[in-house]
Amino acid sequence: MSQTTPRIVTCPTCSTAVKWTRGNAYRPFCSERCKLIDFGAWLDEAHTIAGDSIEDDVLSEQLDKPE
Repeated sequence: MSQTTPRIVTCPTCSTAVKWTRGNAYRPFCSERCKLIDFGAWLDEAHTIAGDSIEDDVLSEQLDKPE
């Protein structure tokens, strides 16, 4: 069985070097703390994915119509 050197990535939150291995439960983050900080940023909409937004008005109009 050959051993390979684990890939080193940068934690997206704090920029710490992190080994990308199965032993790192928080990869690509260095810790649970950094993972939760990133998750909170998504919830606060500090992170976004580029693209056209979906208009909620269209869905609201469909829900308001009686059948």
